[in-house]
Order: sequence, then structure tokens, then C-alpha cells
Amino acid sequence: MALWRLYYHLVWGTKNRQPLIDSKREARLYPYIVSKADSLNCIIHAINGTENHVHVIASIPPKIAIAEFVKRIKGSSSHYLNQNFSAPPKFIWQEGYGVFSLGGKQLDKAITYVHNQKIHHQQNTAISILERIEHNDDPPKLYIL
Repeated sequence: MALWRLYYHLVWGTKNRQPLIDSKREARLYPYIVSKADSLNCIIHAINGTENHVHVIASIPPKIAIAEFVKRIKGSSSHYLNQNFSAPPKFIWQEGYGVFSLGGKQLDKAITYVHNQKIHHQQNTAISILERIEHNDDPPKLYIL
């Protein structure tokens, strides 16, 4: 058994940022994502969002690639909603996602940020880099000292 402490802040949106996550879908979506992550031996520390995107603080074991985790969560959750909650419009996630690694000391602050997503968006206090809608690869900038 390996010892690992890996924390990620993941963000992804609905296709074209359509407001597809109403309160009824949210009530089914978030528990489904937690359950699916659990089946992958991953831990969801926090999940929340708005009508057009979701934030997830997760621990993903090193044997699972982050891209594979997101692919499985997004694919199965959209399928689940479309099969079990057939109210139009069809539920579709946008391509891509954002991922930010966290240190253990940042975990509590990130969890609080995610729990307060709706408040942040109402009060315009959301962190802009976490809310970007582009889905192109955007590597970190190289800084030479």
C-alpha cells in the first residue's frame, strides 16, 4: 500500500456555460459525483458550483490519472442525469477542465471557497483564474530568476 496525500481543485462547466444545473439537478448531481469518486477510491472533500459549472476538491490516488478521473466523472454524471432526470434540455458538459494542485495547508481554505461558491458569484468575489471558460491547454508561465 502506498502513502499519498494529493489534493486537487478541479473545475469544469456545462457546454457553452448553459445554466443546466438547477436545484433539482444539483440535488442529484453532487451525490452522484461523490458516489462515483468513491467507487474509484477517490475522496471528494468538497463539491459545489453554480448553474453553469462545478468545483470539486478531490484526492485522487496516483494510480489514476487526473484526466481519467475527470473523464469518468463527467461522462458518467451526464449519462446519469440524462437517463434519470429527463427534463429538457439535455445535460452536456463542456470539453476540458481546470485543475490546480493544493498543498495540505491550502486544503481547508479551498474547501471553504468551494462551499461558498454561490455567495462568491453573487458578491463578485470569485477567484478569476478558477472561473475561466477557455478549454485550451494553458501551462504555467516560466519565470526565470
